[in-house]
This record gives sequence, C-alpha cells and structure tokens, in this order.
Amino acid sequence: MARLAELRSIVGQHHVVDGEELRSRPQDFWNNVPTTALGLVKPGSVEEVSAVLSFCDRRVQPVIVEGGRTNLVHATLATPDMVLMSLERLNRLQPPNTDGMTVEAEAGVVLENLQLAAQKSGLRFGLDLGARGSATVGGVLSTNAGGFQALRYGVARDQVLGLECVLANGTVLSHLVPYTKDNSGYDLKHLFIGAEGTLGVITKAVLRLHPAPQTVNTALLAFDSFGAVVGALRTMRQALRGTLSSFEIMWREFYDFNVAAVCPAAPPLPIGFPYYVLCEAEGFAPDSDATEFEATMAGLLESGAASDIVVAQSSRQRADIWRIREEFQPEIDLFKVMLDFDVSLPISTMEAFVDETATLLAKEVPENLGLHVIGHLGDGNLHVTTGLANPERKAEVQKLIYGLIRRYRGSISAEHGIGVAKKPFLDHSRSADEIATMRMIKSALDPHGILNPGKII
Repeated sequence: MARLAELRSIVGQHHVVDGEELRSRPQDFWNNVPTTALGLVKPGSVEEVSAVLSFCDRRVQPVIVEGGRTNLVHATLATPDMVLMSLERLNRLQPPNTDGMTVEAEAGVVLENLQLAAQKSGLRFGLDLGARGSATVGGVLSTNAGGFQALRYGVARDQVLGLECVLANGTVLSHLVPYTKDNSGYDLKHLFIGAEGTLGVITKAVLRLHPAPQTVNTALLAFDSFGAVVGALRTMRQALRGTLSSFEIMWREFYDFNVAAVCPAAPPLPIGFPYYVLCEAEGFAPDSDATEFEATMAGLLESGAASDIVVAQSSRQRADIWRIREEFQPEIDLFKVMLDFDVSLPISTMEAFVDETATLLAKEVPENLGLHVIGHLGDGNLHVTTGLANPERKAEVQKLIYGLIRRYRGSISAEHGIGVAKKPFLDHSRSADEIATMRMIKSALDPHGILNPGKII
C-alpha cells in the first residue's frame, strides 16, 4: 500500500479509498459487481491532478478516471493493480457570463447543476441527456455525449470554447478561452474531447451558452411509414423556422411496451402504429410560437403525413409524453441480459437496417426477448436494444449486429464511446490507417500507457 500512502500525501488522508473498501461499491450504475482496483484517489485541484499523474507516470501506475459512472461501455473497468481517479471534488462552477454567454466549469460539475445555473441567468446549456443528474462535465466531454437536443445545439464537442487538461506526465495544458474564433495553431482541445480519458484528464472547460427559450411546445405523432417520418422532419425544420430542438423516433415495439409499462390506462396515442415521434420546439415568440407549432402539426395531420397527433397542453402532459421515451427500468427488467447498440446511420438506410436486424435476430437468435428501437433521427443516431435470458449467445448477437453496421457503413458508437465493450469492433467503423494514427497519438501523449489502459485501442 506504499503507493496509496504516497497518493494520500498528495490529496490528503481522507481523499483516498483503499481497494478493500471499494469492493463494497458497484463497478458502475449498470454493473452490480464489486469495484476492483488498488484504490480510489480524489484530487481537489488541477495541481493535485497534475501531481497524482506525475507520480503515477514515473511509476508506470495505470490510472482510470471516473465521471458520473453511468457510461454504457465499461469505460471505467479496472483491474486490481489500477488506481481509479474521481474528479468529484473538482466541482466549482463560476457564475455564467451573461454578456459573452459562456460559463467556466470544473470537470466534476454535475450536468444538471450546470443546466440550472444557466437557467437562473436566463441562459441555456445546449446539452441534455437522461443521466443529467449524475453525468459530469468531464464525463460528457470525454465521451463527446450527444443527447436529446443535438439536432439544434450539437453534441458535447460543440459546446466547448476552451479547455484545461492534464497530460499523463502531469503537464497542464490550459487554454480556457471564452471566444469562438481561435486559429492559433492546432486546436488541441479536440484531441481530448471524446478520447475517454486515454490521452489526458479534462479538469475544466469554458462552455458555450445560449439564450433561454421563452416557449416550449411538445407533440407526439404517429406514422404509418418511415418515409412519412422523414418527410415530417423536413417539414418541421422549415415550418418551425429553426426552433425544432428534439425529434425522437420510437419504433412500434418500444412504444407499445413502454406505454403498457408507464401509462397503460391513458396512453397519449393508441398503440399499434409502426412509428412514433416525440418532437419539441423551443422559441422566443410567446404570442405566436404555440399557434405556429399547432398549425404545423395540424398541417401534417390534414395532409395525411401523420396518422395521429397529440399536442401537450400542460407541463404535466409534456412530462408524461417524455416519460414514455425516457423510462428504461421496465426495459431493463424485461431484457435480463441487455444488449444495447448505440449507432449512427444515414437516414436513408435506417429503415432497411432495422428491418434486416429484426429478420436476422428472428432467424439466428430466435430466443431473443424482443427488439426495441428508438433514436435521435435528426442526428442519424439510433439505439437498438435486445435481450437474452442468459449471456451464452451475447457475443454472437454483438457480432451479428455490428456486422450489419459495417455493411451499412455506419458508426458502431454514436454517443456512448468505445470503452472496453466496443473495442473489438472498432475496425468496423474505422480503417486500419485511422486506428494506426490513433495509436501514434496515444503513444506520443501517453508513452507509458498509464491513462485508461485497454480502452478504445
């Protein structure tokens, strides 16, 4: 335990947890197995992060950085010889700059706290996702998270103006600029955003904010064809004049299942349609936004593009509609061994991909427990989920689905990262030369390979 003693001398006696105590803690939100690691260190400043990494680099001590521990790809999986690093003490959030519409946040700031701080200042942070109450700034940046509003505001990468991070050897790179235009050489921040902690440890960021919308209008639509869904997306983008912020598609099996689980007595729309869409527009014209939104919905219904529509008339009804999309506990209970595929595809191939996935599962793995498909259609991102009664054929199902992704020229990870779970399939979306270049970058920035070893590549 000499190494833990040295780490305690850096961060303080009470900010290091030894491996024995960690075993009483689940590995992460999705894996109820004991955490296995040498220990957990909790630095409270960038200087302490630097000192910890410098110490570990000199001793070739592997380090895995934790965020909110809600990742879906085993990105914080450790072995008994590894040190975990939590940035939960780096949770300082500066008051939003209302003139420049920026905010400076440390890596341990919880996403929901950032959203609320922006909201109190009359501003909006453009990233939102279901794990908002646990996900941290460092976590969402290191995985380049997407979420519900990427259609309008972009993914995590698009929210970052300046970044501070620490390299494996303890070198602090701080370029916390609060402006958009900066062509002074390589834009180094983009190396670390989405790198899952394998190239450096993100400690602070200057983030872009937006004016807070004054109106929110929400609807749930049912469609008889995928072509009609795509046409409705095109219509809304034009008719709603840039205010469309969410366009969430749900295939029939998911919608029917979740309605039965969360609101069986009073579903907002009848079950049985092939496709459902939850859409939301956020605007700045209280006198006209609702009228314009309802007129657009009425036009889709009258033209026959949509088969049925309900427009939320209250915040309670809006929350009830969103709950159908966001509630996953019934699905977790159904799929004993869950296999979730977070993929990107051209919109033009989505329907064929899902149809072929269903056919392939029925033929090759008939004992599967169902196929649930939802996604952020405007971003080209689908979440394809199935389940098995036991894990015996899990690897076979992964091979089948990722093989389809490769054939359809999609991405094996749209917004959840690679971690350990998807590492064997990285070559399905990236060429050998791209992967070799990734290895070169990793070798240059982390020559001893101490940062999140075994992840991505």
